[in-house]
Amino acid sequence: MDFNDTPEEAKFRAEARAFLEKNCSPKGSDKERLSRRLSTEEYVKAAKAYQKKKAEAGFAGITWAKEQGGRGLPPIYAVIFNQEEAKFDAPSQPFAIGLGMCVPTVIAFGDDATKDRYVAKALRGEEIWCQLFSEPGAGSDVAASKTKAVRDGDDWVINGQKVWTTGAHFCDFGIVLVRTNPDVEKHKGLTMFIVDMKAPGVEVRQIHQASGGREFNEVYFTDVRVPDKNRLGEPGMGWNVALVTLMNERLAVGGSTGPDYAEILELARTMPSPTGQGTLVQDEAFRQKLADWIVKAEGYKLSKFRTMTALSRGQTPGPESSIGKVINANHLMDICNTAIESMDHYGIINDGDLMPMEAAFQQGYMWAPGLRIAGGTDEILKNIIAERVLGLPQDVRVDKGVAFKDLPSGR
Repeated sequence: MDFNDTPEEAKFRAEARAFLEKNCSPKGSDKERLSRRLSTEEYVKAAKAYQKKKAEAGFAGITWAKEQGGRGLPPIYAVIFNQEEAKFDAPSQPFAIGLGMCVPTVIAFGDDATKDRYVAKALRGEEIWCQLFSEPGAGSDVAASKTKAVRDGDDWVINGQKVWTTGAHFCDFGIVLVRTNPDVEKHKGLTMFIVDMKAPGVEVRQIHQASGGREFNEVYFTDVRVPDKNRLGEPGMGWNVALVTLMNERLAVGGSTGPDYAEILELARTMPSPTGQGTLVQDEAFRQKLADWIVKAEGYKLSKFRTMTALSRGQTPGPESSIGKVINANHLMDICNTAIESMDHYGIINDGDLMPMEAAFQQGYMWAPGLRIAGGTDEILKNIIAERVLGLPQDVRVDKGVAFKDLPSGR
């Protein structure tokens, strides 16, 4: 493995760093984070302005084809920019799902007119997208979706409910997976559409989370009319379209970050030991856990280097890129739990103005269970690794060969 940038990559990294230094504040500065300082409306406005600057500077859609507004560069260049951007308080989050998952699906399956209408505007930050897959009875089993669409002339009429839709309350468009044929197996009767989130009959309700945040939503569809031209792929082939989106989602979620061993080590240097002798970093039990975290983090880091090396050489990464989410979610939960316990009864305080690192450990602890679900549960991902990487036998499926309408249901 080659961990060093080529001359071309080093030049690109320097250009990216210069752009970020000009337009963003470094993380770790005394300035309060934008996400805490601004309201949702203000943050989205700042994100749109930042995305426009990225597009104008050539740092949006780095790997996309030039005819789609990108630079047509190898994937390693997107990795380099993401590495540099992660060091800054860049308001990029509102576009993560749209540009990372939704719009690439539009590019892959939309016709020229569809791509001309949506892609450039999304890349310039003029429109924000969300992904409408999960339902109350269909989370990791996305193919069990019950939200349905019925053909009516040149339109499709959608009725049903989606849930856990990130950012739906400020999004302009979304991609939605619906049931269009209940007379075939569940994977074969789905179709994907582009839906206008401001269309009549679309109702978005924010979910108040345990962490205090409200970034997830329930979305209800009541006789929502979607033109057939907004269909992505052939009717009944929505599962194949969804797989493209899901692969992008799992890669993105697998790279999610939160407080790591470096942050808890910093905390441990000043936190009293539970034994009352010295600081937490001097406690043997803590030092053993710290060593375990470092080994796991470095092991995953080396796996990512393999992926990066493959990307740098223009190769397709191997299955090692699939393990990130399983590792990182549990890693985050363990670190945050230990940090909270070390604060004793003060650990229950979830206030960024009072707690170390703007309550990052408290927020991370609240977020970690969701990270173990988003993009596929731990169990789903372990099955994928077992079956598709290790070649183990598939789980027994009682729904094979059964029409969706004939499947037992509790509703």
